[in-house]
Amino acid sequence: MTELGMTEPADVHATRAAYDTVAADYAELLRDELASKPFDRAMLDTFAELVEAAGGGAVADVGCGPGRITAHLQSLGLAAFGVDLSPEMVAVARRDHPGLQFTEGSMEALDLADGALGGIVAWYSIIHTPPARLPGVFAQFHRTLGDGGLLLLAFQAGDEPRHLDFAYGHEIDLDAYRLPPERIAELLRQAGLVVEAQLVREPDDRYEKTPQAFLLARKPTRV
Repeated sequence: MTELGMTEPADVHATRAAYDTVAADYAELLRDELASKPFDRAMLDTFAELVEAAGGGAVADVGCGPGRITAHLQSLGLAAFGVDLSPEMVAVARRDHPGLQFTEGSMEALDLADGALGGIVAWYSIIHTPPARLPGVFAQFHRTLGDGGLLLLAFQAGDEPRHLDFAYGHEIDLDAYRLPPERIAELLRQAGLVVEAQLVREPDDRYEKTPQAFLLARKPTRV
């Protein structure tokens, strides 16, 4: 393990280990999930339209997992690439989407230049970061977005932590956080982003147990 890895928070190590374990089965189970979720697709479509209207640019799918959202963003005309903490998830993404770029990285320390991005999507990827560290994550998003750049978040709505010891057919050791949309919106504002839209939909009849939240925000253009 690298020196950076030895000093990383224990929850980051646990998250990487859990997703390394489930990567292949996770990718297979969720491969066609968007097809049955019109509200989710609508938020992604709106995000893509706004990014293009703002001038386009590179779009980072942060916490991209097996790359299904990255590929969807590309299908919408965006110059999308993926970043994920899990080497196994990155390997699956590269296997399933060989025409796209995927790299290992942490949302808490994005290896991207200031203002490099026209958009960021964090699709259910902030849910394993302890809420006390989310301001640092949102500061990274603000730093790497260019003026007028868009951010789209998706997460489970709620206000309680959960511990997962079994998922996708595997034993794991992973914390997850359901988050209150109004609190996340306030943290985005504190990070210097302007919230432009919010959607909370009811859970579907298959795997979801709680409402699902989507927040769309923009980095203001400096005058």
